[in-house]
Amino acid sequence: MSSNIVETVIGAVVLAFATIFLVFAYRTADVNTGSGGIQLTAAFDNVDGLNIGSDVRMSGIKVGAVTGQHLDPKSYRAIISINLNDDVELPEDSSAKITSESLLGGNYLALSPGGSDTMLKDGDKITYTQGSVNIQDLIGQAIFSNNSKK
Repeated sequence: MSSNIVETVIGAVVLAFATIFLVFAYRTADVNTGSGGIQLTAAFDNVDGLNIGSDVRMSGIKVGAVTGQHLDPKSYRAIISINLNDDVELPEDSSAKITSESLLGGNYLALSPGGSDTMLKDGDKITYTQGSVNIQDLIGQAIFSNNSKK
């Protein structure tokens, strides 16, 4: 009987530590649930490497996250949904560009603020966009263009 009590106490302690760890990890991870802030959309020709949950940055600072993506059946362009933090105001002539963190890292959405006095509102669309550049294609073009000159 006493070994059952010891096992129960040890199990409860393990569960308590696991719960504390999960709460700590969730708070530390800066998880954006998509609530709050403003929702915007942007259309791109190519979104290679940009995933749901990818950072949205302005001047290198995280200001939001990618919350969704789907293909427009009429234009065949990728439509990206983003959620910006409450404290970020974005002029309506701003641009969005998919940028690589590094040669080995993932992609993020870089926002460049425009000069307009009118700010984007919840549900608006960023009209000036530039899709991702495939590094492998660029390297292949450089290699094959040098071979054709010989």
